[in-house]
Amino acid sequence: MKLEIYRALWGMEGSLESQFERIAAAGYDGAEAWLSGSDFDHNQILRLAEQNHLRLIVAGAIASITEIQPTLQAFAEYNPVKINIQSGVDSMTFDEGKRFVEAMLKAENQIGFTVMQETHRGKLLYAPWVAVAYLREFPELHITADYSHWVNVCERLPIDQAESIALANSRVRHIHGRVGYEEGPQVPDPSAPEYANQLAWHETQWKAIHDAQEASGETVFTFTPEYGPPSYLHTLPHTNVPVANLWDVCLWAAKRARTQFA
Repeated sequence: MKLEIYRALWGMEGSLESQFERIAAAGYDGAEAWLSGSDFDHNQILRLAEQNHLRLIVAGAIASITEIQPTLQAFAEYNPVKINIQSGVDSMTFDEGKRFVEAMLKAENQIGFTVMQETHRGKLLYAPWVAVAYLREFPELHITADYSHWVNVCERLPIDQAESIALANSRVRHIHGRVGYEEGPQVPDPSAPEYANQLAWHETQWKAIHDAQEASGETVFTFTPEYGPPSYLHTLPHTNVPVANLWDVCLWAAKRARTQFA
């Protein structure tokens, strides 16, 4: 199974050309582009990806059923490796959520691309005990594991949710490799020893996901160290100065993933 590590455009600065060039020079396999609400030019993104020999994962948010078909159809035009969606909203009832997931899966089959629904705060799959109900209802539902949100929502390392997380791990087709902690979705620096326990828990899940995909015959394992800028990244009071260098944090996480999964 081939490992591919992507760099999210989120938090990067400078021209789009310089961003793609920097990602390629750092040895990433691809770029992950958030499309919802962006002013990205479709042709420019495709041209820069090709010029820099980078593959694409595209992502966005879909809150209502009426948005599903046009959004996924537009995303498919990027010919991405995968499509990641922050789906629904956390206030949906289970019946509303089921109708939403049914529509997502139908549209996924129509466009012919792998679509993952992300485990994200404020969205349909915001907690493990919620996500597991949908995973049991829909065996064909695949997800992006951003378990940093689950740690934050649970306000603990969710060791007591092991059964739900094991099922989730078996359905993951993409990882947002960001370490969360009990009070937030992003530790300031995952290499810091004070976050060793949180790092170890997340890496245990990522290893389980990797092994499950390998056993199921997947050929590509995709991983994005999706650390974000302020206010995801902590800042010093009164200054808004980041306490860590975002580029270095992402690169450290990418290199660590290569040693673990290559």
